[in-house]
Amino acid sequence: MKTQLYSFWRSSAAFRVRIALNLKNLDYEVIPVHLVKNGGKQSSPEYSRKNPNCLIPLYSDGTHSIHQSLAIIEYLEETHPSPSLLPKNAIDRAWVRSLAMDIAIDIHPISNLRVLRYLIQKLGISMESKEVWYQHWMVLGLDSLEKQLSADARVGHFACGDQPGLIDICLIPQIFNALSIKMDMRAYPTLMKIFNECMKLPAFMNASWEKQIDAEGPNPSI
Repeated sequence: MKTQLYSFWRSSAAFRVRIALNLKNLDYEVIPVHLVKNGGKQSSPEYSRKNPNCLIPLYSDGTHSIHQSLAIIEYLEETHPSPSLLPKNAIDRAWVRSLAMDIAIDIHPISNLRVLRYLIQKLGISMESKEVWYQHWMVLGLDSLEKQLSADARVGHFACGDQPGLIDICLIPQIFNALSIKMDMRAYPTLMKIFNECMKLPAFMNASWEKQIDAEGPNPSI
């Protein structure tokens, strides 16, 4: 059975896993799960039986299922170690993981779809206030990443050296989100340099929004 990835074209977390699978040159089938239509297919009984936290992505090899993007990527790294997504040195691996977590754990979840829905539907905030919330956390996170990466000698063509890895996998979907809300990215020259290098690679381009079977629009423009 071909590996399956339950995905949504604009999901940052699913985007990360698509990039990782592509970098590992692994064959997989995308199973679209629409996060918006009819209240979101992720909340349906059928999907929630597969993934009780009702989030995207979900990775399945026919026998085992894994949720949470970083856990899936670490599993792929352990089971398909080449090409590696992590550096060899222990302290460098810790540094890479820390920046990946800055994105996947600190920046992304607080402006995730279900959080924004709760702000509007349950707390009654306006669309304008929602945008202020979203941009506040995005700017806070991207500012931190720019400071860290612009000052670190480990940065090469990519976030850690001259081969794409875990930081890049997490960074590019987050920049897609920033571009989609028309953020001014001139404050982030290091991040955008890495972004431009990554988007030259088929693994990143083929994982992007507009390349998905369930795509409903183009990639955001710079």
